[in-house]
Amino acid sequence: MIKKTIAAFFAALICTTALTACNTTRGVGQDIQEGGSAISNAATNAQQ
Repeated sequence: MIKKTIAAFFAALICTTALTACNTTRGVGQDIQEGGSAISNAATNAQQ
């Protein structure tokens, strides 16, 4: 009984960690994309 409870707890912990990591990774990706857009816009403005 205790082993099942411990296993369920760790399974929930792993799922929560995975979902949080995905959300964080998405945010980092958006930040990098916005940074790339800013650099691209600056380069375009410098050429004009």
